[in-house]
Amino acid sequence: MPVPSPQTESCEAVPAATDRTFVCRLGAVHPPDLAFAIDLGDASLVLGRQAERRDERALSHRTVSRRHLEITWDAALARHYVRDLESRNGTWLMGQPLTGVPRVLEDNAVLRLGDVVLVYERRRGPVVDAAAVDRDAVFGRALAQVGLRGAIARAAPAPAPVLLIGERGAGKERVAAELHRLSGRSGPFVAFNCAALSPGLVGSQLFGHQRGASTDAAASHPGLFRAADGGTLFLDEIGELPLDLQPRLLRAIELGDLVPLGSAGSQRVDVRVVAATHRDLARDVDAGRFRRDLHTRLALWQLDVPGLAARRLDILAWLDRLARAWAAERGRPTPAIDLGPAAAERLVRHRWPENLRGLVRLIHDLAHLRGRGSLGPGDLPAWLDEPGEPPPARGVDDLSSGASLRPTRDELLAALARHGWNIAATARWYDRDRKQVSRWIAMYAIELPDQGPV
Repeated sequence: MPVPSPQTESCEAVPAATDRTFVCRLGAVHPPDLAFAIDLGDASLVLGRQAERRDERALSHRTVSRRHLEITWDAALARHYVRDLESRNGTWLMGQPLTGVPRVLEDNAVLRLGDVVLVYERRRGPVVDAAAVDRDAVFGRALAQVGLRGAIARAAPAPAPVLLIGERGAGKERVAAELHRLSGRSGPFVAFNCAALSPGLVGSQLFGHQRGASTDAAASHPGLFRAADGGTLFLDEIGELPLDLQPRLLRAIELGDLVPLGSAGSQRVDVRVVAATHRDLARDVDAGRFRRDLHTRLALWQLDVPGLAARRLDILAWLDRLARAWAAERGRPTPAIDLGPAAAERLVRHRWPENLRGLVRLIHDLAHLRGRGSLGPGDLPAWLDEPGEPPPARGVDDLSSGASLRPTRDELLAALARHGWNIAATARWYDRDRKQVSRWIAMYAIELPDQGPV
């Protein structure tokens, strides 16, 4: 079997380090019938119910003001800023009221304009979708999913192993199956969870054993490598593989050679390995918990499988999709989950540490709330308040509550650059005293042009 080149290949569409091109997008997720998506450029933009000028974009909804929100681009730091334009029904950023003070938009930030919930996405470009990848297998229109589909299309035809990195419940096995489907390999797709069995049984399952090789070996077992001959073997939770088995796995991957337990001779197989983990394998290598040579071989192709918090644009679509599957499994009508705007915003903002499994749990809870009408935040289960929520949006002043929040270093740098490094102009933008801005500059040890540290 030919041995693939050990050169690591990147599956992310990332330009050269000097290229600061970003793909930035704003998309509606609620109400469900509101089709709004806009690619954001580097010009200022006003969102409102009507668009009367070139720099305005219409967002047609009765709760959106005529001029509701302004989005501006800071070229110095390649960041979008957002501020409310004294709208009638208000704007919220990550659950916090947005005032006239501009705030930075981070990737997957959630905005609510009146009753309209939007998600802002930001990703280094270019981002190119792959038509060959099954949209049901790798579902979603979020930029992170589009990038993942492109990575799958590039990695699938290659014979080298693939390492999938992602949180539990993010859908790594679906990605592995799609890699196999697109690979053109004629053999089967076989999946195995390395954490499902005791360490003593994992080797027997993977590499097989002869009858009588151990006290439990009443019959011969060919092993999963032989079962996947000509196809793909998916090894989930590869970080749990015992250290003493890792050299055997490396030999099977590199040479297609394995020795079943109790056998005197080796056997040849042609298997492509796709491994997955939620752990930081590079850190495990440094700690001596995982072999460096095996990690290097597995990561010839490395794909990041995003969790729900990295693809918030798709959360409510996943909720509808999983609700239909939940009902079909039980032979019941699809539960009508009618979310009010605040509840929809709450679900989109949630961290979802259990990813798709957490959404299934939510569906199970909400399916019994019949006849409640539109659901508010108080109708959502209490476990959604568990730790793991994203931090509130950072700004400078929340004028509605009187709270005083300090800008981050990056936010202050962007504001200074935006105003020609003029402290007085920056202070006016933040609606703060000039001395306060100077204190921030000194605290962050920011060097102003031609002045040195303040």
